[in-house]
Amino acid sequence: MTVTATGLALFSARYFSLNPAVFLPGQVVVYAAHLGPLLLHVVGGVTALAAGPWQFWTGLRARHPAIHRAIGRVYLVAVVAAAAGGLLLAPLSMGGPLAHVGFGVLAVLLLLTSAAALVSILRRRIDAHRAWMFRSYSLVFAAVTFRWWLGLAATGLPFEQVYAVGAWTSWLIDLLAAEFLLTAIGRVRTAARPRPAGS
Repeated sequence: MTVTATGLALFSARYFSLNPAVFLPGQVVVYAAHLGPLLLHVVGGVTALAAGPWQFWTGLRARHPAIHRAIGRVYLVAVVAAAAGGLLLAPLSMGGPLAHVGFGVLAVLLLLTSAAALVSILRRRIDAHRAWMFRSYSLVFAAVTFRWWLGLAATGLPFEQVYAVGAWTSWLIDLLAAEFLLTAIGRVRTAARPRPAGS
């Protein structure tokens, strides 16, 4: 996860050049006309992608909680930027209404899950905070899953159709994976708890 997320973050950083040659084909005109939202989305997305994996490193949380909190603040600001840019760009995306709504829902869910993570930690609900961070980062990681999904176009399927469906499947797959992991972790923790004497 860390390697692929960091790799995509570095690859996406080419957008900072503002060179239309690096923009997604078919979106060159849209991106060139909306550089503000594009940069907001890219800066936030790149930062959240790169920062997120470190928040799951148990050793960092235990030994350097101040660094964990600092990275968390950076992550949350980045998420807001990525989601805001995404909401502004969603109605302009390829793939028609299906893609517009898919990307829009992704941005809203990213804001909601991240806000829930923040509220949970402010209330010192550590387990809930971790669970919401799982969900939040799974939605950020949809940027990676979406690129993998676009590979289906190599099978001969129409690119715009693959793109539009990917606007939904990329984050749905990730969110389902997060819920599966959370359930598995919960079962392991329950099994590891000492049982009361005589039970």
